[in-house]
Amino acid sequence: MLLFIRIEKPYKKTPKSKVFRGLTDLSGFSANSLKRGLFVEKIGIIDLGSNNARLVIVEMLGDGHFIVIDQIKESVRLGKDMERDGFLKPQRIAETMRTLKMFRKLCDAYGIEKIIAVATAAVRRAKNQRSFLDEVATTCGIKFRVLSAEEEAVYVYRGVINTMDIPKGVILEIGGGRTKIVRYVRKNLLNYETLPFGAVTLTELFAADGLRPEEQAAKVEEFFVEQLKRIEWLKELDPETQLIGVGGSFRSLCKLSKLMKKSPLNNVHNYRITVSEFDNIYNMIKVLDLDKKKRIKGISGERADILPSALAAISAFVKYVGFEQIAISGCGLREGIMFNYAVPTTVEKPISDVLNYSLQTLVRFYNCNPKHVEHVVGLSVQLFKQLRVLHKFPRQYLKILKVVATLHDAGAAIKYYDYEKHTAYIIQNANIYGLTSREMVMASFVAAVHKNDEFQMSEIARYKEFVTEDDVDAIRKLGIMLRIAESLDRSMSGCVKGLNCDVLGDSVIMKTEVEGDASLEIKDALNAANDFRRIFRKNLEIL
Repeated sequence: MLLFIRIEKPYKKTPKSKVFRGLTDLSGFSANSLKRGLFVEKIGIIDLGSNNARLVIVEMLGDGHFIVIDQIKESVRLGKDMERDGFLKPQRIAETMRTLKMFRKLCDAYGIEKIIAVATAAVRRAKNQRSFLDEVATTCGIKFRVLSAEEEAVYVYRGVINTMDIPKGVILEIGGGRTKIVRYVRKNLLNYETLPFGAVTLTELFAADGLRPEEQAAKVEEFFVEQLKRIEWLKELDPETQLIGVGGSFRSLCKLSKLMKKSPLNNVHNYRITVSEFDNIYNMIKVLDLDKKKRIKGISGERADILPSALAAISAFVKYVGFEQIAISGCGLREGIMFNYAVPTTVEKPISDVLNYSLQTLVRFYNCNPKHVEHVVGLSVQLFKQLRVLHKFPRQYLKILKVVATLHDAGAAIKYYDYEKHTAYIIQNANIYGLTSREMVMASFVAAVHKNDEFQMSEIARYKEFVTEDDVDAIRKLGIMLRIAESLDRSMSGCVKGLNCDVLGDSVIMKTEVEGDASLEIKDALNAANDFRRIFRKNLEIL
Protein backbone atom coordinates (compact mmCIF):
# COMPACT_ATOMS: atom_id res chain seq x y z
CA MET A 1 0.00 0.00 0.00
CA LEU A 2 1.25 3.44 -0.91
CA LEU A 3 1.35 6.17 1.71
CA PHE A 4 0.07 9.54 0.63
CA ILE A 5 1.62 12.28 2.74
CA ARG A 6 0.86 15.95 3.12
CA ILE A 7 4.17 17.60 2.45
CA GLU A 8 5.23 20.20 5.02
CA LYS A 9 7.36 22.98 3.55
CA PRO A 10 10.26 23.80 5.87
CA TYR A 11 10.42 27.35 4.56
CA LYS A 12 6.76 28.35 4.85
CA LYS A 13 3.91 27.65 7.21
CA THR A 14 0.98 25.95 5.61
CA PRO A 15 -2.61 26.18 6.83
CA LYS A 16 -4.07 23.28 8.73
CA SER A 17 -5.82 20.85 6.46
CA LYS A 18 -6.92 17.26 6.27
CA VAL A 19 -4.10 14.75 6.27
CA PHE A 20 -4.78 11.92 3.83
CA ARG A 21 -3.38 8.51 4.59
CA GLY A 22 -4.04 5.28 2.74
CA LEU A 23 -5.90 4.97 -0.51
CA THR A 24 -9.48 5.90 0.24
CA ASP A 25 -9.48 8.32 3.15
CA LEU A 26 -11.85 10.99 1.87
CA SER A 27 -13.62 11.58 5.17
CA GLY A 28 -15.10 15.03 5.33
CA PHE A 29 -15.97 15.03 1.65
CA SER A 30 -19.12 13.25 0.56
CA ALA A 31 -19.54 11.47 -2.76
CA ASN A 32 -22.26 13.96 -3.64
CA SER A 33 -19.98 16.90 -3.08
CA LEU A 34 -17.49 15.36 -5.45
CA LYS A 35 -20.20 14.88 -8.07
CA ARG A 36 -21.34 18.47 -7.74
CA GLY A 37 -17.79 19.71 -8.11
CA LEU A 38 -17.73 21.37 -4.69
CA PHE A 39 -14.41 19.72 -4.01
CA VAL A 40 -11.90 19.05 -6.73
CA GLU A 41 -8.80 17.27 -5.59
CA LYS A 42 -5.52 17.60 -7.42
CA ILE A 43 -2.58 15.34 -6.74
CA GLY A 44 0.98 15.20 -8.02
CA ILE A 45 2.61 11.93 -9.05
CA ILE A 46 6.38 11.83 -9.41
CA ASP A 47 8.10 8.89 -11.09
CA LEU A 48 11.87 8.90 -10.67
CA GLY A 49 13.53 6.34 -12.91
CA SER A 50 17.03 5.56 -14.08
CA ASN A 51 16.74 7.80 -17.13
CA ASN A 52 13.90 10.28 -16.61
CA ALA A 53 12.03 12.04 -13.87
CA ARG A 54 8.42 12.87 -14.59
CA LEU A 55 5.71 14.75 -12.73
CA VAL A 56 2.05 14.53 -13.70
CA ILE A 57 -0.69 16.68 -12.18
CA VAL A 58 -3.95 14.78 -11.92
CA GLU A 59 -7.40 16.21 -11.27
CA MET A 60 -9.97 13.94 -9.66
CA LEU A 61 -13.41 14.26 -11.25
CA GLY A 62 -15.34 12.13 -8.77
CA ASP A 63 -16.65 8.56 -8.81
CA GLY A 64 -13.26 7.14 -9.71
CA HIS A 65 -12.64 9.33 -12.76
CA PHE A 66 -9.54 11.45 -13.23
CA ILE A 67 -7.70 13.37 -15.91
CA VAL A 68 -4.11 14.58 -16.36
CA ILE A 69 -4.01 18.38 -16.53
CA ASP A 70 -0.27 19.01 -16.59
CA GLN A 71 3.05 17.22 -16.76
CA ILE A 72 6.75 17.88 -16.91
CA LYS A 73 9.58 15.50 -17.80
CA GLU A 74 13.32 15.87 -17.49
CA SER A 75 16.17 13.59 -18.46
CA VAL A 76 18.25 13.20 -15.28
CA ARG A 77 20.14 9.97 -16.09
CA LEU A 78 20.23 9.13 -12.40
CA GLY A 79 21.39 5.59 -13.11
CA LYS A 80 24.29 6.61 -15.36
CA ASP A 81 27.69 5.07 -14.47
CA MET A 82 26.24 3.06 -11.58
CA GLU A 83 27.43 -0.25 -12.93
CA ARG A 84 31.01 0.33 -11.76
CA ASP A 85 30.41 0.61 -8.01
CA GLY A 86 26.64 0.76 -7.36
CA PHE A 87 26.62 4.41 -6.19
CA LEU A 88 24.53 7.30 -7.50
CA LYS A 89 27.01 9.84 -8.84
CA PRO A 90 27.22 13.41 -7.44
CA GLN A 91 26.62 15.03 -10.83
CA ARG A 92 23.50 12.94 -11.42
CA ILE A 93 22.25 13.64 -7.89
CA ALA A 94 22.72 17.38 -8.40
CA GLU A 95 20.79 17.29 -11.69
CA THR A 96 18.01 15.28 -10.05
CA MET A 97 17.79 17.77 -7.17
CA ARG A 98 17.39 20.67 -9.59
CA THR A 99 14.64 18.79 -11.37
CA LEU A 100 12.76 17.84 -8.20
CA LYS A 101 12.88 21.46 -7.00
CA MET A 102 11.17 22.45 -10.26
CA PHE A 103 8.59 19.72 -9.72
CA ARG A 104 7.90 20.96 -6.22
CA LYS A 105 7.50 24.52 -7.49
CA LEU A 106 4.88 23.39 -10.02
CA CYS A 107 3.01 21.42 -7.36
CA ASP A 108 3.01 24.50 -5.12
CA ALA A 109 1.66 26.59 -7.99
CA TYR A 110 -1.31 24.22 -8.24
CA GLY A 111 -1.80 24.25 -4.47
CA ILE A 112 -1.08 20.54 -4.26
CA GLU A 113 -0.44 19.12 -0.81
CA LYS A 114 -0.60 15.46 -1.75
CA ILE A 115 2.35 14.16 -3.70
CA ILE A 116 2.80 10.49 -4.55
CA ALA A 117 6.50 10.09 -5.21
CA VAL A 118 7.98 6.76 -6.25
CA ALA A 119 11.51 5.78 -7.23
CA THR A 120 12.40 2.71 -9.25
CA ALA A 121 15.47 0.83 -10.46
CA ALA A 122 18.34 3.30 -9.98
CA VAL A 123 17.40 4.29 -6.43
CA ARG A 124 16.33 0.76 -5.57
CA ARG A 125 19.80 -0.66 -6.19
CA ALA A 126 21.86 2.36 -5.08
CA LYS A 127 24.25 1.79 -2.16
CA ASN A 128 23.79 5.44 -1.16
CA GLN A 129 19.98 5.23 -1.37
CA ARG A 130 19.33 6.37 2.19
CA SER A 131 21.51 9.49 2.04
CA PHE A 132 20.03 10.42 -1.34
CA LEU A 133 16.41 10.10 -0.14
CA ASP A 134 17.19 12.07 3.03
CA GLU A 135 18.70 14.87 0.95
CA VAL A 136 15.63 14.94 -1.32
CA ALA A 137 13.27 15.12 1.68
CA THR A 138 15.28 17.91 3.31
CA THR A 139 16.00 19.95 0.19
CA CYS A 140 12.77 19.49 -1.78
CA GLY A 141 10.25 18.50 0.87
CA ILE A 142 9.36 15.34 -1.06
CA LYS A 143 9.32 11.89 0.51
CA PHE A 144 9.86 9.06 -1.94
CA ARG A 145 8.78 5.48 -1.69
CA VAL A 146 11.19 3.06 -3.35
CA LEU A 147 9.17 0.46 -5.23
CA SER A 148 10.22 -3.15 -5.22
CA ALA A 149 10.59 -4.86 -8.59
CA GLU A 150 7.30 -6.67 -7.96
CA GLU A 151 5.42 -3.47 -7.05
CA GLU A 152 6.76 -1.73 -10.14
CA ALA A 153 5.64 -4.59 -12.39
CA VAL A 154 2.18 -4.65 -10.80
CA TYR A 155 1.65 -0.91 -11.26
CA VAL A 156 2.70 -1.13 -14.92
CA TYR A 157 0.26 -4.02 -15.37
CA ARG A 158 -2.58 -2.03 -13.75
CA GLY A 159 -1.87 0.95 -15.97
CA VAL A 160 -2.17 -1.25 -19.06
CA ILE A 161 -5.01 -3.55 -18.06
CA ASN A 162 -7.32 -0.67 -17.10
CA THR A 163 -6.77 1.17 -20.37
CA MET A 164 -6.44 -1.50 -23.08
CA ASP A 165 -8.92 -4.05 -24.33
CA ILE A 166 -6.50 -6.89 -25.09
CA PRO A 167 -7.55 -10.24 -23.54
CA LYS A 168 -4.12 -11.92 -23.55
CA GLY A 169 -0.95 -9.89 -23.43
CA VAL A 170 2.73 -9.72 -22.64
CA ILE A 171 3.83 -6.28 -21.48
CA LEU A 172 7.40 -5.26 -22.29
CA GLU A 173 8.82 -2.12 -20.71
CA ILE A 174 12.46 -1.23 -21.32
CA GLY A 175 13.37 1.36 -18.72
CA GLY A 176 16.68 3.06 -18.19
CA GLY A 177 18.09 0.53 -15.73
CA ARG A 178 15.64 -2.38 -15.76
CA THR A 179 13.45 -4.30 -18.19
CA LYS A 180 10.04 -5.56 -17.06
CA ILE A 181 8.12 -8.39 -18.70
CA VAL A 182 4.58 -9.08 -17.49
CA ARG A 183 2.15 -11.72 -18.72
CA TYR A 184 -1.60 -11.65 -18.14
CA VAL A 185 -4.64 -13.53 -19.39
CA ARG A 186 -8.17 -12.08 -19.17
CA LYS A 187 -7.16 -9.45 -16.61
CA ASN A 188 -5.33 -11.93 -14.41
CA LEU A 189 -1.61 -11.33 -13.84
CA LEU A 190 0.14 -14.68 -14.30
CA ASN A 191 3.89 -14.02 -14.51
CA TYR A 192 6.39 -11.21 -14.32
CA GLU A 193 10.12 -10.93 -14.71
CA THR A 194 12.49 -8.03 -14.05
CA LEU A 195 15.80 -8.10 -15.90
CA PRO A 196 18.68 -6.10 -14.32
CA PHE A 197 19.39 -3.90 -17.33
CA GLY A 198 17.64 -1.31 -19.47
CA ALA A 199 18.34 1.08 -22.33
CA VAL A 200 20.94 3.07 -20.37
CA THR A 201 22.79 0.10 -18.88
CA LEU A 202 22.73 -1.85 -22.16
CA THR A 203 24.20 1.14 -23.97
CA GLU A 204 26.97 1.48 -21.37
CA LEU A 205 27.62 -2.26 -21.32
CA PHE A 206 28.28 -2.49 -25.07
CA ALA A 207 29.81 0.91 -25.73
CA ALA A 208 33.20 -0.61 -26.54
CA ASP A 209 35.58 1.33 -28.75
CA GLY A 210 35.84 0.23 -32.35
CA LEU A 211 32.36 -1.25 -32.67
CA ARG A 212 30.22 0.13 -35.46
CA PRO A 213 26.63 1.06 -34.41
CA GLU A 214 25.13 -1.99 -36.11
CA GLU A 215 27.72 -4.27 -34.42
CA GLN A 216 26.82 -2.83 -31.04
CA ALA A 217 23.11 -3.45 -31.77
CA ALA A 218 23.88 -7.08 -32.71
CA LYS A 219 25.74 -7.55 -29.40
CA VAL A 220 22.72 -6.21 -27.48
CA GLU A 221 20.37 -8.57 -29.36
CA GLU A 222 22.58 -11.58 -28.68
CA PHE A 223 22.88 -10.72 -24.99
CA PHE A 224 19.14 -10.09 -24.62
CA VAL A 225 18.16 -13.41 -26.20
CA GLU A 226 20.42 -15.28 -23.79
CA GLN A 227 18.59 -13.65 -20.86
CA LEU A 228 15.18 -14.48 -22.34
CA LYS A 229 16.08 -18.17 -22.60
CA ARG A 230 16.07 -18.33 -18.81
CA ILE A 231 12.38 -17.34 -18.62
CA GLU A 232 10.50 -20.64 -18.88
CA TRP A 233 6.98 -19.24 -19.20
CA LEU A 234 7.94 -17.30 -22.35
CA LYS A 235 8.24 -20.66 -24.12
CA GLU A 236 4.59 -21.57 -23.53
CA LEU A 237 2.65 -18.48 -24.58
CA ASP A 238 -0.79 -18.81 -26.14
CA PRO A 239 -0.67 -18.00 -29.89
CA GLU A 240 -3.34 -15.32 -29.30
CA THR A 241 -1.07 -13.44 -26.91
CA GLN A 242 -0.28 -9.89 -28.07
CA LEU A 243 2.82 -7.83 -27.36
CA ILE A 244 2.21 -4.52 -25.56
CA GLY A 245 5.06 -2.02 -25.45
CA VAL A 246 5.29 0.49 -22.58
CA GLY A 247 7.67 3.38 -21.94
CA GLY A 248 9.66 6.10 -23.68
CA SER A 249 11.39 3.85 -26.21
CA PHE A 250 8.08 2.57 -27.51
CA ARG A 251 6.68 6.11 -27.63
CA SER A 252 9.70 7.13 -29.73
CA LEU A 253 9.05 4.12 -31.96
CA CYS A 254 5.45 5.29 -32.38
CA LYS A 255 6.59 8.80 -33.38
CA LEU A 256 9.02 7.38 -35.94
CA SER A 257 6.32 5.15 -37.39
CA LYS A 258 3.89 8.03 -37.82
CA LEU A 259 6.55 10.23 -39.37
CA MET A 260 7.45 7.58 -41.92
CA LYS A 261 3.79 7.01 -42.80
CA LYS A 262 2.95 10.74 -42.58
CA SER A 263 0.09 9.81 -40.29
CA PRO A 264 -2.14 12.73 -39.25
CA LEU A 265 -3.01 11.06 -35.93
CA ASN A 266 -1.55 12.30 -32.66
CA ASN A 267 -2.44 9.27 -30.58
CA VAL A 268 0.11 6.96 -29.00
CA HIS A 269 -2.11 4.73 -26.87
CA ASN A 270 -3.18 1.54 -28.69
CA TYR A 271 -1.16 2.48 -31.77
CA ARG A 272 -0.22 -0.66 -33.73
CA ILE A 273 3.03 -1.38 -35.55
CA THR A 274 3.66 -4.51 -37.59
CA VAL A 275 6.93 -6.35 -37.06
CA SER A 276 7.82 -5.68 -40.68
CA GLU A 277 7.40 -1.94 -40.09
CA PHE A 278 9.40 -2.18 -36.88
CA ASP A 279 12.24 -3.94 -38.71
CA ASN A 280 12.40 -1.13 -41.26
CA ILE A 281 12.70 1.48 -38.50
CA TYR A 282 15.22 -0.55 -36.52
CA ASN A 283 17.41 -1.26 -39.56
CA MET A 284 17.45 2.46 -40.34
CA ILE A 285 18.31 3.58 -36.81
CA LYS A 286 20.92 0.99 -35.86
CA VAL A 287 23.40 1.99 -38.57
CA LEU A 288 23.41 5.72 -37.80
CA ASP A 289 25.95 7.49 -35.65
CA LEU A 290 24.83 9.64 -32.75
CA ASP A 291 24.85 12.97 -34.60
CA LYS A 292 22.63 11.61 -37.36
CA LYS A 293 20.20 10.08 -34.85
CA LYS A 294 19.88 13.42 -33.04
CA ARG A 295 18.85 15.07 -36.29
CA ILE A 296 15.91 12.72 -36.81
CA LYS A 297 12.62 14.38 -36.04
CA GLY A 298 10.74 12.34 -33.48
CA ILE A 299 13.80 11.28 -31.48
CA SER A 300 14.47 13.49 -28.48
CA GLY A 301 18.05 14.55 -27.95
CA GLU A 302 18.26 12.92 -24.52
CA ARG A 303 17.08 9.55 -25.90
CA ALA A 304 19.06 9.42 -29.15
CA ASP A 305 22.07 7.64 -27.65
CA ILE A 306 20.08 4.91 -25.85
CA LEU A 307 17.31 4.28 -28.40
CA PRO A 308 19.33 1.82 -30.56
CA SER A 309 19.93 -0.44 -27.55
CA ALA A 310 16.23 -0.32 -26.67
CA LEU A 311 15.23 -1.15 -30.26
CA ALA A 312 17.78 -3.99 -30.31
CA ALA A 313 16.18 -5.42 -27.16
CA ILE A 314 12.71 -5.12 -28.72
CA SER A 315 13.96 -6.82 -31.88
CA ALA A 316 15.42 -9.69 -29.87
CA PHE A 317 12.19 -10.09 -27.91
CA VAL A 318 9.95 -10.03 -30.99
CA LYS A 319 12.07 -12.61 -32.81
CA TYR A 320 12.47 -14.87 -29.80
CA VAL A 321 8.75 -15.06 -29.00
CA GLY A 322 7.49 -14.77 -32.57
CA PHE A 323 5.16 -11.75 -32.42
CA GLU A 324 3.77 -10.23 -35.61
CA GLN A 325 2.58 -6.91 -34.21
CA ILE A 326 3.32 -4.45 -31.40
CA ALA A 327 0.55 -2.62 -29.58
CA ILE A 328 1.92 0.51 -27.93
CA SER A 329 0.50 1.65 -24.60
CA GLY A 330 0.69 5.27 -23.57
CA CYS A 331 -0.15 4.16 -20.03
CA GLY A 332 2.05 2.41 -17.51
CA LEU A 333 3.43 2.93 -14.01
CA ARG A 334 1.98 6.39 -13.36
CA GLU A 335 -1.46 5.43 -14.64
CA GLY A 336 -1.33 2.30 -12.48
CA ILE A 337 -0.74 4.53 -9.45
CA MET A 338 -3.60 6.81 -10.53
CA PHE A 339 -6.03 3.91 -10.79
CA ASN A 340 -4.78 2.55 -7.47
CA TYR A 341 -5.73 5.84 -5.84
CA ALA A 342 -8.82 6.94 -7.78
CA VAL A 343 -10.45 3.52 -8.17
CA PRO A 344 -9.23 1.37 -5.26
CA THR A 345 -11.49 -1.51 -6.35
CA THR A 346 -9.22 -2.05 -9.37
CA VAL A 347 -6.59 -3.46 -7.02
CA GLU A 348 -8.71 -6.61 -6.84
CA LYS A 349 -10.93 -6.24 -9.91
CA PRO A 350 -9.70 -4.32 -12.98
CA ILE A 351 -12.11 -2.15 -14.94
CA SER A 352 -14.23 -4.47 -17.07
CA ASP A 353 -15.30 -1.96 -19.75
CA VAL A 354 -12.33 0.33 -20.41
CA LEU A 355 -14.08 2.07 -23.30
CA ASN A 356 -17.13 3.10 -21.30
CA TYR A 357 -14.95 4.13 -18.36
CA SER A 358 -12.92 6.54 -20.49
CA LEU A 359 -16.06 7.86 -22.22
CA GLN A 360 -17.68 8.65 -18.88
CA THR A 361 -14.50 10.44 -17.80
CA LEU A 362 -14.80 12.70 -20.84
CA VAL A 363 -18.53 13.24 -20.24
CA ARG A 364 -17.60 14.61 -16.83
CA PHE A 365 -14.63 16.63 -18.03
CA TYR A 366 -16.59 18.32 -20.83
CA ASN A 367 -19.61 18.83 -18.58
CA CYS A 368 -22.06 16.96 -20.83
CA ASN A 369 -25.62 16.34 -19.58
CA PRO A 370 -25.38 12.69 -18.43
CA LYS A 371 -29.13 11.97 -18.72
CA HIS A 372 -29.23 13.44 -22.22
CA VAL A 373 -26.15 11.45 -23.18
CA GLU A 374 -27.68 8.22 -21.89
CA HIS A 375 -30.93 8.89 -23.75
CA VAL A 376 -29.25 9.72 -27.07
CA VAL A 377 -27.10 6.59 -26.80
CA GLY A 378 -30.21 4.48 -26.15
CA LEU A 379 -32.10 5.95 -29.11
CA SER A 380 -29.04 5.54 -31.36
CA VAL A 381 -28.82 1.86 -30.44
CA GLN A 382 -32.52 1.38 -31.22
CA LEU A 383 -32.15 3.07 -34.60
CA PHE A 384 -29.10 0.98 -35.46
CA LYS A 385 -30.88 -2.26 -34.67
CA GLN A 386 -34.20 -1.37 -36.31
CA LEU A 387 -32.62 -0.08 -39.51
CA ARG A 388 -30.22 -3.01 -39.86
CA VAL A 389 -32.28 -4.36 -42.76
CA LEU A 390 -31.22 -1.21 -44.65
CA HIS A 391 -27.61 -0.70 -43.57
CA LYS A 392 -26.50 -4.33 -42.88
CA PHE A 393 -23.54 -3.17 -40.76
CA PRO A 394 -21.70 -5.60 -38.49
CA ARG A 395 -21.86 -5.09 -34.72
CA GLN A 396 -18.51 -3.26 -34.52
CA TYR A 397 -20.17 -0.30 -36.23
CA LEU A 398 -22.57 -0.05 -33.30
CA LYS A 399 -19.53 0.45 -31.07
CA ILE A 400 -18.50 3.46 -33.20
CA LEU A 401 -22.02 4.91 -33.06
CA LYS A 402 -22.18 4.58 -29.27
CA VAL A 403 -18.85 6.40 -28.89
CA VAL A 404 -20.06 9.35 -30.97
CA ALA A 405 -23.49 9.39 -29.32
CA THR A 406 -21.82 9.58 -25.90
CA LEU A 407 -19.57 12.48 -26.86
CA HIS A 408 -21.77 14.25 -29.44
CA ASP A 409 -22.13 17.37 -27.25
CA ALA A 410 -18.54 17.48 -25.95
CA GLY A 411 -17.41 19.97 -28.60
CA ALA A 412 -19.81 22.58 -27.26
CA ALA A 413 -17.40 23.02 -24.34
CA ILE A 414 -15.01 24.61 -26.87
CA LYS A 415 -17.67 26.56 -28.81
CA TYR A 416 -21.32 25.84 -29.55
CA TYR A 417 -21.16 26.95 -33.18
CA ASP A 418 -19.88 24.08 -35.31
CA TYR A 419 -19.63 22.01 -32.13
CA GLU A 420 -19.72 18.81 -34.17
CA LYS A 421 -16.31 19.68 -35.65
CA HIS A 422 -14.91 20.31 -32.18
CA THR A 423 -16.31 16.96 -31.05
CA ALA A 424 -14.53 15.30 -33.97
CA TYR A 425 -11.26 16.86 -32.82
CA ILE A 426 -11.84 15.70 -29.24
CA ILE A 427 -12.46 12.12 -30.37
CA GLN A 428 -9.18 12.08 -32.28
CA ASN A 429 -7.12 13.63 -29.50
CA ALA A 430 -8.63 12.60 -26.16
CA ASN A 431 -7.75 9.43 -24.27
CA ILE A 432 -10.49 7.05 -25.41
CA TYR A 433 -9.39 3.64 -24.25
CA GLY A 434 -10.48 0.52 -26.08
CA LEU A 435 -10.62 2.01 -29.59
CA THR A 436 -8.41 1.03 -32.50
CA SER A 437 -7.02 3.83 -34.68
CA ARG A 438 -9.52 2.94 -37.41
CA GLU A 439 -12.46 3.04 -34.98
CA MET A 440 -11.28 6.38 -33.64
CA VAL A 441 -11.00 7.91 -37.12
CA MET A 442 -14.39 6.51 -38.15
CA ALA A 443 -15.98 7.93 -34.99
CA SER A 444 -14.45 11.36 -35.58
CA PHE A 445 -15.85 11.47 -39.13
CA VAL A 446 -19.31 10.43 -37.92
CA ALA A 447 -19.19 13.23 -35.36
CA ALA A 448 -18.08 15.78 -37.96
CA VAL A 449 -20.85 15.05 -40.48
CA HIS A 450 -23.82 14.12 -38.31
CA LYS A 451 -25.34 17.63 -38.19
CA ASN A 452 -25.19 18.59 -41.85
CA ASP A 453 -23.53 15.79 -43.82
CA GLU A 454 -20.83 18.10 -45.14
CA PHE A 455 -18.25 15.61 -46.30
CA GLN A 456 -14.80 16.55 -47.55
CA MET A 457 -13.37 13.71 -49.58
CA SER A 458 -9.94 15.33 -49.25
CA GLU A 459 -10.09 14.49 -45.54
CA ILE A 460 -10.63 10.82 -46.34
CA ALA A 461 -7.47 10.91 -48.43
CA ARG A 462 -5.48 12.18 -45.42
CA TYR A 463 -6.61 9.18 -43.39
CA LYS A 464 -6.37 6.56 -46.13
CA GLU A 465 -4.32 4.33 -43.83
CA PHE A 466 -7.45 3.82 -41.69
CA VAL A 467 -10.51 4.56 -43.85
CA THR A 468 -11.31 4.39 -47.54
CA GLU A 469 -13.89 5.85 -49.90
CA ASP A 470 -15.93 2.71 -49.29
CA ASP A 471 -16.35 3.81 -45.66
CA VAL A 472 -18.05 7.05 -46.64
CA ASP A 473 -21.45 5.39 -46.97
CA ALA A 474 -21.15 3.87 -43.49
CA ILE A 475 -20.03 7.18 -41.97
CA ARG A 476 -23.00 8.99 -43.52
CA LYS A 477 -25.53 6.39 -42.40
CA LEU A 478 -24.20 6.32 -38.84
CA GLY A 479 -24.19 10.12 -38.86
CA ILE A 480 -27.85 10.47 -39.89
CA MET A 481 -28.86 7.91 -37.26
CA LEU A 482 -27.11 9.97 -34.60
CA ARG A 483 -28.68 13.17 -35.90
CA ILE A 484 -32.17 11.73 -35.57
CA ALA A 485 -31.44 10.28 -32.11
CA GLU A 486 -30.09 13.64 -30.92
CA SER A 487 -33.15 15.45 -32.29
CA LEU A 488 -35.50 13.04 -30.54
CA ASP A 489 -34.18 14.33 -27.23
CA ARG A 490 -33.99 17.97 -28.31
CA SER A 491 -35.47 19.27 -25.07
CA MET A 492 -33.29 16.89 -23.02
CA SER A 493 -36.44 15.78 -21.21
CA GLY A 494 -36.42 12.14 -22.27
CA CYS A 495 -40.00 12.41 -23.52
CA VAL A 496 -39.37 10.01 -26.44
CA LYS A 497 -39.11 6.69 -24.66
CA GLY A 498 -38.73 4.35 -27.58
CA LEU A 499 -38.93 3.77 -31.33
CA ASN A 500 -40.47 1.25 -33.66
CA CYS A 501 -39.37 1.45 -37.29
CA ASP A 502 -41.19 -0.23 -40.19
CA VAL A 503 -39.67 -0.35 -43.67
CA LEU A 504 -42.59 -0.26 -46.09
CA GLY A 505 -41.77 0.07 -49.79
CA ASP A 506 -39.89 3.30 -50.36
CA SER A 507 -40.58 4.65 -46.85
CA VAL A 508 -39.44 4.19 -43.27
CA ILE A 509 -42.29 4.73 -40.80
CA MET A 510 -40.83 5.68 -37.41
CA LYS A 511 -43.36 5.37 -34.58
CA THR A 512 -42.36 7.07 -31.33
CA GLU A 513 -43.34 6.07 -27.80
CA VAL A 514 -43.74 9.33 -25.91
CA GLU A 515 -44.61 10.69 -22.50
CA GLY A 516 -45.80 14.26 -22.69
CA ASP A 517 -45.33 16.70 -25.57
CA ALA A 518 -42.79 15.54 -28.14
CA SER A 519 -43.68 18.02 -30.90
CA LEU A 520 -40.29 19.78 -30.67
CA GLU A 521 -38.44 16.49 -30.91
CA ILE A 522 -40.41 15.15 -33.88
CA LYS A 523 -40.21 18.44 -35.79
CA ASP A 524 -36.45 18.64 -35.27
CA ALA A 525 -35.95 15.02 -36.33
CA LEU A 526 -37.98 15.57 -39.51
CA ASN A 527 -35.46 18.24 -40.53
CA ALA A 528 -33.21 15.29 -41.34
CA ALA A 529 -35.75 13.76 -43.77
CA ASN A 530 -34.08 15.07 -46.95
CA ASP A 531 -30.63 13.80 -45.91
CA PHE A 532 -32.20 10.52 -44.81
CA ARG A 533 -33.80 10.09 -48.26
CA ARG A 534 -30.51 10.82 -50.01
CA ILE A 535 -28.42 8.52 -47.78
CA PHE A 536 -30.83 5.60 -47.22
CA ARG A 537 -32.88 6.11 -50.42
CA LYS A 538 -36.07 5.98 -48.37
CA ASN A 539 -38.63 8.54 -47.33
CA LEU A 540 -38.82 9.21 -43.59
CA GLU A 541 -42.06 9.59 -41.67
CA ILE A 542 -42.12 10.10 -37.92
CA LEU A 543 -45.33 9.56 -35.98
